[in-house]
Amino acid sequence: MQFAWSAAPSVVAVAIPDLPLEEPVLVFTLALAIFLVGPLLVRRLGQPGIIGIVLFGALLGPGGTGLVAHSDAIVLLGEVGLIYLLFTVGLELDLRQFAEDPGSAALFGLVSFGLPFVVGTAVVVVLLDLSLLAGLLLAAVFASHTLLAYPIVNQYDITGNRAVTAVFGGILFTDTLALFVLALVRSAAETGLTAGVVVGKVLALVALLAGVWVVVPPIARRFFQNFSEESYFEFLFVAVVFFGAASVATLLDIAPILGAFVAGLALNRLIPEGGTLLSRIEFAGNAFFVPFFLLHVGMLVDATVIFRGRRTLEVAAVIVVVMVALKWLAAWFVARVKGYTADERDVMFGLSIGQAAAALAITLIGYDVGLFDAAILNAVVLMLLVTAVASPWMTKRAGQRLALADDVEPGDDAPADPRILLPVSHAADRQRHLLELALLFKDERERPIHTLTVVRPDRSGDPDRAVDEAYDDLEELTAVGSEAEVLVDPEIRVDHNPASGIVRGALEVQADLLLLGWDAQRSLGQRLFGSVIDQVLERTTDPVVVARLGHPVNTTDRLFVVLPEGIDHHEGFFESVALLKRLADRLGAPLTVLAVGGSAHQYERLFGLVEPELDAEFRDLNSWRALHSILGDEATADDLVSVISSRPGSVGWHDELRELPYRLASLPPESFVLFHPREDDPEYDRQFLRFK
Repeated sequence: MQFAWSAAPSVVAVAIPDLPLEEPVLVFTLALAIFLVGPLLVRRLGQPGIIGIVLFGALLGPGGTGLVAHSDAIVLLGEVGLIYLLFTVGLELDLRQFAEDPGSAALFGLVSFGLPFVVGTAVVVVLLDLSLLAGLLLAAVFASHTLLAYPIVNQYDITGNRAVTAVFGGILFTDTLALFVLALVRSAAETGLTAGVVVGKVLALVALLAGVWVVVPPIARRFFQNFSEESYFEFLFVAVVFFGAASVATLLDIAPILGAFVAGLALNRLIPEGGTLLSRIEFAGNAFFVPFFLLHVGMLVDATVIFRGRRTLEVAAVIVVVMVALKWLAAWFVARVKGYTADERDVMFGLSIGQAAAALAITLIGYDVGLFDAAILNAVVLMLLVTAVASPWMTKRAGQRLALADDVEPGDDAPADPRILLPVSHAADRQRHLLELALLFKDERERPIHTLTVVRPDRSGDPDRAVDEAYDDLEELTAVGSEAEVLVDPEIRVDHNPASGIVRGALEVQADLLLLGWDAQRSLGQRLFGSVIDQVLERTTDPVVVARLGHPVNTTDRLFVVLPEGIDHHEGFFESVALLKRLADRLGAPLTVLAVGGSAHQYERLFGLVEPELDAEFRDLNSWRALHSILGDEATADDLVSVISSRPGSVGWHDELRELPYRLASLPPESFVLFHPREDDPEYDRQFLRFK
């Protein structure tokens, strides 16, 4: 594009660019405007935001008004966005839900994919006159599913229902099988469908899965342990991993998106929900990469095809009817086998007919390799519009009935989002790790995390300068919280006694939980941790969590929970259990409960009364020596040990707890969290029970 100036210096004439637009700056600006306006407009109509970007791409692209050229840059960014999208699909799958009931998840996943795939292939080949390869790939498109209606089941608090859990776990099978079919068909389209092609693709898939699962997790764990303070390095490392996996898949001659998907599964547990790294990944994907993929797809859509004949409408009608009928039949079959109710069956059906990410990804590659024509591409976009309405509507109807039929669930009256106070000291160990731990304790994120520094005027020399320096230190943590989309509110207190400043700050911000870091150093006259922490424990009845984190909490491999004898009679026991289970749930780490001098069977029953529902191993230990022996033999450097420890003199206190923090500091994990429950408020504690 060229600009022309007139002879008069005060008048500027701007040349009108030629159409379609190809100037990089103009195209990029228009694309960002579409990413902003498109989702906002369609959400007002009750549709998913991705539809808006696709429709705008179709409107402005070559098949619409022709305003914007479908340039090589958009194609490149679209392919990058496709890989990014499938990585996030693998990253956000709930592997814990699958692990809790793998049988139900496998049954639903295999039936929900297999029935539409097998029957659907035969139907589309016959009715739409497609080749076998095109029929297989089109059936794989609607045999998979995307959880468009997840916000609805979350709103009705039925995510823990057995049928909903089966759907969540089943998507691991449906998406993996759909992507494998894509890899197989794509290769067969180039060389022909032979036994050698099938065996070769199976071996390539096994090599990809084995290589990524064996190589990526230990390398990622080591990287996060050593470089967690440099946030952009974390993001770049993750990007290198999943694009590297996509490249390996390309070298193995299978779809690169399958490599990205497997990389997401491999990193799933190391990037927990609620952390800053996941927020960065989601932000970059939702704001930039994935929208370019959707824009790319939209520009491939040719709306005029719909009006030039009935082919697009016929294809759309066939795949929608076949998908809906067979998905309902699959839900009915699984419900019949597992003994689910009619409402549970209908919720499964509503969740499984949603289509978005995987369907678009497979369709685009099928179009690129020549198996799909423009009519099929347009038909799949129409299918997305239909399922975007049908899936939430059906799930909402059945989900509401299911929620009303269920008993009161745990935590209905309990605060789900604690107001946390995090005192910060230059002497405390790894403040960023403590903030990451605080983020995992939060749920709805309605309340801020309060960071606090106590300035001692007798030691600071210049109090004003000390306060300014303290605010500068706290701003670093505020930035970390902003990346995780959690408000971090810095607080400064000037007090000769740090413990008094902490307790006073907790009262002023009405904190529900105090999180203190500990450096494992002994001090003169201390009773438990040191003078400051001991004084805080004495002066507040709020729950206090004391943590020493030797590694980033997201790299935790297993969570040990130590329960002293009699701690179940403490008035803050259930609140501490709720926090511990939330931590294990967010980390996706296996839970091993060690009951010292107590009954493991009794603790297993009590843990079952508190949400969330988690599988855990419960063991009886007859002595503290046995505890030290087990932790010394079984705990590794990547494990996290947690203890529910009452304050000295309270119910559940034992003298062995006085030396336990120092013993834990000498063990291989070097990371532990001690929960000191709330005192003198049993009514508050009972709010965390499932049945009251």
